[in-house]
Amino acid sequence: MPQHRTQNTTTIAADFLTRCFAPGESIALLLRRENPAGILQRIVPLEGALAPRYLGWLAHENSIGANVYVAANPVRSDSRKRTKESIAGVRHLYLDLDTDGEARLASLRTSDAVPTPNAIVSTSLGKYQVLWRVDGFTLEQQESALKLLAVTFGGDPACTDCNRVLRLPGFLNCKYDPAYPVTVEYPGESTWNCDDFRLDILAADAVLSSRAITARNRPSNRTNSEHDWAWVLHELAHGKDAAKLTRKLASRRSDKPNPLYYAQRTVDVASARLWLIEGVPIDDVITMLQVRRRFEIPVALCSARAREIALTAQRMIARRKVA
Repeated sequence: MPQHRTQNTTTIAADFLTRCFAPGESIALLLRRENPAGILQRIVPLEGALAPRYLGWLAHENSIGANVYVAANPVRSDSRKRTKESIAGVRHLYLDLDTDGEARLASLRTSDAVPTPNAIVSTSLGKYQVLWRVDGFTLEQQESALKLLAVTFGGDPACTDCNRVLRLPGFLNCKYDPAYPVTVEYPGESTWNCDDFRLDILAADAVLSSRAITARNRPSNRTNSEHDWAWVLHELAHGKDAAKLTRKLASRRSDKPNPLYYAQRTVDVASARLWLIEGVPIDDVITMLQVRRRFEIPVALCSARAREIALTAQRMIARRKVA
């Protein structure tokens, strides 16, 4: 690798690491060689990773075909592995846009559901990794938010682990021939908290329902509950607001002993069914149901309820296939 190229590479990488991590923190770096296949991981203090000799070593490895990655969150200094248990704290939310990246990135830039990203990494042509620097997130809150980000903006649902690694800007993506220079832009400098992300279930509803799921027509001799079910399915499939649907259904069914409970359950089972049919993983469905009702149902019940509803919807789909 030419000397000027090495200097540019290490300068970009050092700037990224300095922006993303605090002095004294330990970070996990990963080298993945394509040919011969192999993985090398190092956990080092930030200051050690920023040393010219260390960055030069990374640049050399990259020049002979190794892809260079860094974990999105700092790790404990005594860690030897990059496991979930080794994560020292939540530093970033991130989104991997590897399909239709230009359009999805444009949608994200104009959305009022998320704040301005701190970094947008171009990993290859039309593919991006988006990062927000955050504070005050627990690991559980981070992973829930990552799943909602992926659902809302069409990101990779597999990239939602707290120990995820991201490509380190400045180096080459060696999966391509010729290798692709990984670049970065920094749209914003702020640090964000939970309240800055309006990733409620309504945003996910709008994206999923836009895929034109349509409810099947039913015979006219249906019970009131069957009419409710068909109506809710139809409304959700056409992008209607789940919260408004819940209120409207509760007001329509004042004959029920507990209209609100009935409406919440009907809307949530219908939503879960539509999401599962769309291919959303059941764990993500559970997360979205929890988020939807987190202010309406006691915390102790919300998680178990969400799981039960998701499993109920899964069984409904299975029975339909058998029939």
